[in-house]
This record gives sequence, C-alpha cells and structure tokens, in this order.
Amino acid sequence: MKAVAINGYGTIGKRVADAVAAQDDMEVIGVSKTRPSFEAKTAVDIKGYPLYIGKPENEGLFKEAGIEIAGTVQDMVEAADIVVDCTPGKFGASNMEMYKKAGVKAIYQGGEAHDLTGRSFNSFANYEESYGADYTRVVSCNTTGLTRTLYPLNKICDIKKVRAVMVRRGADSNDDKKGPINAIVPNPPKVPSHHGPDVATVMKGIDITTMALLVPTTLMHQHNIMAEINNDVSVDDCIDVLEKRSRVMLVEAEEGLGSTAKLLEYAKDLGRSRTDLYEIPVWKESINIVDGELFYMQAVHQESDVVPENVDAIRSMLEMEKDNEKSIVKTNKAMGIF
Repeated sequence: MKAVAINGYGTIGKRVADAVAAQDDMEVIGVSKTRPSFEAKTAVDIKGYPLYIGKPENEGLFKEAGIEIAGTVQDMVEAADIVVDCTPGKFGASNMEMYKKAGVKAIYQGGEAHDLTGRSFNSFANYEESYGADYTRVVSCNTTGLTRTLYPLNKICDIKKVRAVMVRRGADSNDDKKGPINAIVPNPPKVPSHHGPDVATVMKGIDITTMALLVPTTLMHQHNIMAEINNDVSVDDCIDVLEKRSRVMLVEAEEGLGSTAKLLEYAKDLGRSRTDLYEIPVWKESINIVDGELFYMQAVHQESDVVPENVDAIRSMLEMEKDNEKSIVKTNKAMGIF
C-alpha cells in the first residue's frame, strides 16, 4: 500500500481523497485544511481522514471548533510516498520547496503552469511520460475533456487541425461569490485561449485553437469541437471508437439527456457521490462529418473528470503499473466508472 497525502481538501482534493481510499493498492494518510470549516469537520468525523493544518498558527481555531488535528502539513508530507497537491492555483511553487526538502513526489493540478513541473499528465495520451517521475501536473478539467475524446478519434481520423469553443460554467456550485450573474463573458477576450496549448502538453504535435466564454451556470462546461481530418472515415466509425473508449459516455438528447442539468440528474440516478460524472458525455446526435470536417459536442463535469487521472498519475509516478490501460481499468472498477 502506497501512502498518499492530499494537500488541500476542497473541491478536487476531497474527491481525490475518496478515489484514493477506494483503491486497494494505496491509502490516504492525511488531508489538509488551513482553517476550520464544514469540509474539515466532514473529513475527520465522517470520512475518518487524519487532518493536518496548513497554518500552524490556526491550531487554536481548530480546537475551538472541536476538530481534531493530527499535525502540520509538513508532518503529513514527510510521512507520504506521494503528495497530491490540490491547493488553490499559484500556491504550487512555494509548496514545491517543501516537497523537495522532504524528498517526496508530488502531483499538481491544472491551475498550475506546465512549467512548474515541466511535465503534464493524461491517462490516455502520455501516461508513460510520468512513469517514475518526481513531479507531474494533471491537466485541467477542460484539457482532460478535450484529450479524452480527441486522442482516440485522432487514431482513426488523423486530425489535421482542431477548433474548439468552450462554454464554461461561471463558478463551481459552492462558489456563491464568483461568476457572472446575468452575463456572458469572453474568457478571455483574447483569442486563442490557453486551452489549446495546454492540450498540446499531453497530445504532442496537435494543431488546436480554442476560445472560451463564461455563462451563468454552475453545473458543467460544454465544448463545441470542429476538427479537420485527413482520413476518410464515417460517422459510425467515430461513434464506434467513442463507444469503446472508457471514461467517455455517448448520450442522446432524444432519450432525455439533452442538457447539462439532465446529465447531472442522470449522475444522481446512478447513485454517484456528490453527483459526480467522471466520464465525458458526448451527444451522439451531434457527431457529424461534413466536407472532411468532424463536428461534435460534449460536456465536462469540471469538479470530477480529473479525479481518476490523479489516481492513474499516482500509479505511474510510483511505478505501480507500467501499462496505462491496466491502471485505467483498475481505477475505473474501484470508482464505479463505466
């Protein structure tokens, strides 16, 4: 059993912790919070995770809140085989010094720059690049979503160029202080957006241009993808590839799954924890090929699609499994992913 520490128990961190706890070859040795909150209390009282504090000066606040702490983040890091850093974006550089000093491997999230680690990770596209590495970065929810579908399609389509328009949720469901209330916001106004270059960190050589906008929803992102292709393939060929690819889910509006709201209702019906949809839903009706260009639409549950990638990254970096598909199957089975 490999000892995994989760530094940051927020939207992604708490999901990664539960995903790691579900595996039979790794264990959660601790999670961290900087201040007492309902998440900190839940981690200890409901989940049973040892809780470490990111700011030792706040120890009194945790005691006043009746939340038991196991020590400091530094204590947790020194006891781990690997740390999954789920702290807010841009904290990574300062945390890196702590990880290096402790001699522990670390995984970062997409909110950090690729240059921090010099390596980015996707389970499908470049699992082997992080094998045995000290540091890597699991790409963002949008990059993960794009790569999940483009990578298998590229194998049969030989993609020449991709253009993608991402309609992004304004904020996560618990971020009541963020997001446009009654507006559509170019995000960023400058085109292209950063998402295309991020995809290229895991799909080497792909020609992709992206733009994005924020809308007043908290549920999911939605992608509109247009790809010029070199090979003469059919719509049925593309459907067949996506149907066989795990962590991708073909859905049909005609069956009642015609919106992001309906997709998350489906996740509820599946009995998913926190209404998580780890798979990337692709609307089957949207898949079309016109004059050598492939079109399709997909959705991304931004709170959960990167979670299984973090588990696979742990196996790759700790050299627990060399074959990416074997790790994917193991992770999927433990997490109940299709």
